[in-house]
Amino acid sequence: MSLSDIDRILLQRCIDGAPRAWQDFVERFLGLVIHVANHTAESRGITLDESTRDDLVAEVFMVLLASDRGVLRRFRRDSSLATYLTVIARRVIARRLHQDGTRSRLSVTTAEPVTHQAADRIENREEVERLMARLSPEESDIVRMYHLEGMSYQQISQAVGMSENSIGPLLSRARQKMREGA
Repeated sequence: MSLSDIDRILLQRCIDGAPRAWQDFVERFLGLVIHVANHTAESRGITLDESTRDDLVAEVFMVLLASDRGVLRRFRRDSSLATYLTVIARRVIARRLHQDGTRSRLSVTTAEPVTHQAADRIENREEVERLMARLSPEESDIVRMYHLEGMSYQQISQAVGMSENSIGPLLSRARQKMREGA
């Protein structure tokens, strides 16, 4: 999906520092960033209390404002603004969740009895193994490092000897192969 006219205009207003542009931007994308915070934490088995979630959301918006809105200025406009912001928000939040200071205010979820979780984990593991079998060994290793071990692009780059800028596109292609196999 490409950049919509509404988002293009809103983005330009924010970059230009137009009156009320930032408030309009926050109103438009606050729900998205909250959803990303909740989903990112949930996918890591973490329950966020409201104040921690609010801190994470605020940090995302601070990153967007930092360096004279540098993150917004670097947007290449080859995708939807929501997609771009989702990626930025997920990275900021995931990085923050890995820091010890925030983790001390978080709790691990235990929604189901352990016996059910173990059975689900075995079924999920079999499904993941089946899907990963569709990938080349290199793709499989990188998917495992990123999604299962939580490694950053930089850490993966160092581990496999591939440029950091190549990790994201390789992950995208691997995910597509896995979706096609589902």
